[in-house]
Amino acid sequence: MSRAERLALVEPDGDLPLATQARLLGLNRSSLYYKPKPPSAEEVALKHRIDEIHTAWPFLGSRRIAAMLRREGLLVDRKAVQRHMREMGIAGIRPGPNLSRRRHDHRVYPYLLRGLAIEAPNQVWGVDITYIRLSRGWMYLVAIMDWYSRYVLAWALDQSLETGFVLQALETALATATPEIMNSDQGSQFTSPSYIAMLEAAGVRISMDGKGRALDNVFTERLWRSVKYEEVYLNDYDRPRDARQGIARYLRFYNHDRPHQSLDYRTPAEVYFGPHAAL
Repeated sequence: MSRAERLALVEPDGDLPLATQARLLGLNRSSLYYKPKPPSAEEVALKHRIDEIHTAWPFLGSRRIAAMLRREGLLVDRKAVQRHMREMGIAGIRPGPNLSRRRHDHRVYPYLLRGLAIEAPNQVWGVDITYIRLSRGWMYLVAIMDWYSRYVLAWALDQSLETGFVLQALETALATATPEIMNSDQGSQFTSPSYIAMLEAAGVRISMDGKGRALDNVFTERLWRSVKYEEVYLNDYDRPRDARQGIARYLRFYNHDRPHQSLDYRTPAEVYFGPHAAL
C-alpha cells in the first residue's frame, strides 16, 4: 500500500490516538500533524452551491452551472467552475465519453452492462464517490451498492480523493459477498492497481462506464440525492465525526427501514437478504 493510501486511512477524530495510528500504518507521526491552509469561506460556499445544483440536476455541465451561478449574482467563470468540479470529483452526467479524470497509465476495462438484465442480488454492484459538505469544508463519500436490491453494502468517508478510503469500503463489501460484476466510472481511484488487484483476486469481472453514463449511473445518483436531501442538507456538520455519525445513521435507515417505491415498498435489506433476514 502506498504512503498516500496509508495516509487516507488515518482518522483524526478516530478512537485511536494519532501516534498509535501512525505506528500501525508505518507512518512518520509528525506528518499527521501537518494542517494545510483551510479553504476560504467564499470557496466553501461556492462548492456547496455547485454541489446543490449538481445534485438537483446531475446532467448539467460546467457551462450551464456557471451561467446559473452568475444569475444568482456570483462572479465566477466557467474555468473556475470546471476546476472546482474536478476538485469535488463531479462532472455533468450526459451521453458521451465519461468525464472523470483518470491516470493514463492505468488500464481501463470495457463496459459490460449494455443490454444486461439485472435479476438477482450480487449480480452487479456499483461504486461511486460524492461530495459531502461540512460547515467549514467538505469530505468525500464512497458507497458500494447492489444494483438489484439498492442495498448499500459498504461506505467510507475521507477528506481527500486518495484511493485508500475506496479500498477500505471495497474490503468491507467483499467480506459480505462477491459480485459477478463491479461497475464504476473511469476515475483514478477505480483504475488504480490496488483497486483492480483486489477485485481480480476475488474473481470479480470489472466494468467501467463509457458512453451512455446518464443511464448507467441512475441508481447511484438516486442514492446521492436521498443521502443529501434527507440527511446532509438537513444537518450542518461541523466536524468529520459529525458527518460520519449522521451518514452512518442515515444509511442504516436507508437499508433497513426506508421503503423504496422501485422495490414495491420493500426495503433494500428485505430484497437483498430476504424478507425474514435479521437486521
